[in-house]
Amino acid sequence: MTYNFIRPDLIVGSCLQTPEDVDKLRQIGVKTIFCLQQDPDLEYFGVDIIAIQEYAKTYDDIQHIRAEIRDFDAFDLRMRLPAVISKLYKAINRNGGVTYVHCTAGLGRAPAVALAYMFWVLGYKLNEAHQLLLSKRPCFPKLDAIKSATADILTGLRKELVTFSWKGKNCTSVEISGIDIGWGQRMPLTFDKEQGLWILKRELPEGRYEYKYIVDGEWTCNKYELVSSPNKDGHVNNYVQVDDAPSSVSEALRNRLTSDDFDLTKDELHKIRAFLEACPDYE
Repeated sequence: MTYNFIRPDLIVGSCLQTPEDVDKLRQIGVKTIFCLQQDPDLEYFGVDIIAIQEYAKTYDDIQHIRAEIRDFDAFDLRMRLPAVISKLYKAINRNGGVTYVHCTAGLGRAPAVALAYMFWVLGYKLNEAHQLLLSKRPCFPKLDAIKSATADILTGLRKELVTFSWKGKNCTSVEISGIDIGWGQRMPLTFDKEQGLWILKRELPEGRYEYKYIVDGEWTCNKYELVSSPNKDGHVNNYVQVDDAPSSVSEALRNRLTSDDFDLTKDELHKIRAFLEACPDYE
């Protein structure tokens, strides 16, 4: 394990690898171990999470909790963050002491969760919390996902039905990757004989989504849909922008909340904390 104290009561670090790591955390006052890894992460690195959980249960002064977030996926982070922070908030209120938040390497998901907790619950300004976090641990929390999740809580999560299509009768399969499912997943399109199109309809919240089609196993862009500028690796993708209704109050609020520098009002902080307290628990 590698870790850093962000505050005297909050640690961000890498994953536990053996049950004995529970003892190491107890020695520094940890009362809650908050694991963000998914089962594929654990399997890939050979971590026996059951053994770690069962060992933690032999003590009455520490609790091991899981709240899964997909790695390298800003959209999944955005969508899961409110429920994850709610779970963390309740655990800290219940257990007190020091909290250890970890993902696999402690560089992406765990810093983002710690940052959102400091922002939503402890009342830090987002930029101040971000600077504090980076001063304690080199990491890469996805700020845009935190901003969008903040806006989702305060404006409601309106979704829009978006249609993706590929024209071609000569191919045998068309799939799509990216959008809200991440680059490690694929979804099949269905062929409509009347239109001669492969089609997928999907409800998406406000935001920008990049994607690519996989046509008979070959990754490609649709030249009839919007195409992004080349990224740092030189790759281009299709993209779609889903926006709130023009001139709506929620659009103005979302624009402010996703700007580079903004503060939450006392009323907004109160609404977020009330949301976290009322959010249903999940396993």
